[in-house]
Amino acid sequence: MPTRNKQIVFESFLGKQFSDNPRAIYEYIKKEYPEYKLYWSMDKSSFSDFKEKDIQCVRRFSFKWILLMNSSKYWVSNSRLPLWIPKPKHTIYVQTWHGTPLKKLAADMNEVHMHGTNTNTYIKDFLFESNKWDFLVSPNAYSTEIFKRAFQYSNAIIESGYPRNDYLIQYKNDIYEKKKIKKAINLPLDKKVILYAPTWRDNQFYGSGKYKLDIQLNLEAMKQELGEEYIVLLRLHYLVAENLELSSFKGFVYDVSKYEEIRELYLISDLLITDYSSVFFDYANLMKPILFYVYDLEEYRDKLRGFYFNIENESPGPLVRTTKEVIEKVKSIDEVISTYRNRYNCFYEKFCNLEDGNAAKRVVETMLKK
Repeated sequence: MPTRNKQIVFESFLGKQFSDNPRAIYEYIKKEYPEYKLYWSMDKSSFSDFKEKDIQCVRRFSFKWILLMNSSKYWVSNSRLPLWIPKPKHTIYVQTWHGTPLKKLAADMNEVHMHGTNTNTYIKDFLFESNKWDFLVSPNAYSTEIFKRAFQYSNAIIESGYPRNDYLIQYKNDIYEKKKIKKAINLPLDKKVILYAPTWRDNQFYGSGKYKLDIQLNLEAMKQELGEEYIVLLRLHYLVAENLELSSFKGFVYDVSKYEEIRELYLISDLLITDYSSVFFDYANLMKPILFYVYDLEEYRDKLRGFYFNIENESPGPLVRTTKEVIEKVKSIDEVISTYRNRYNCFYEKFCNLEDGNAAKRVVETMLKK
């Protein structure tokens, strides 16, 4: 098909969201390069989330989608595309990826425990995909080194910071933006906000791409001890397929797993609780406290994935194993901040030093020049 040089197809998390690095790049191009035709790849299950937005979207795997993928000069995605999609010679594929790595990736993994594959097949398929990328976006020098090796990637890397974090830099002190978001989610304005964002476990699944997660936090105990001062926003990973029964925690726990932009949840929260998710690298841009609830640390680190650095020595916040410890740390959060200040500063310098609010600009200028 003839190439449309000013046509771009975007996709975020397998077409399930209008979010993340692709969204930040899209918003920058829409503002600065209005002559470009921009399309969003949309999974059919997410139709209701996309339909009210002022964006051109096309159903993933439809005939129109295939035509657009074939004719577009650029693809921008933050996760892998299906193996059966060939990349035309004229197309420039920009892979933004979706996190600074703590857990091992692709060719660095010793064993793969995901449903529907095995170690050799997973790595072979991953490298087949990464060979299609023309640009890979990296948030920092640490990630660049890992990406090259784990993805066996030798094409261009844009070490720019993450475009999605431009928003955090721009709005981190904007009280009106925070209030607007809280009102949109119907959150109380007089409570502090705990964001709980755990990752998925490779060996706990319902089927391919649909993972289980047993919430190990005792939410009843947290409500009793912290409910007067805090609310909890529960944000599950996009691969986790759970319908949680939270009616008994109404007014204290809010399931925001389907809320599109986690960057807005970062902004309104006062404290992050996570485990091995890469969310803490982005959250650190705000210099707000982080607790690591790692009840299965040894199993996850030693059996499921393996880590790139010693989280016990380098984490910008305490590692806790029980709900009781979580509650104690939240109650003494000022002490936690003081204790971890120096380590947090070192962490920030290593992982967040490129984040200045202009990452999207750097990515776009580089990709369009090519």
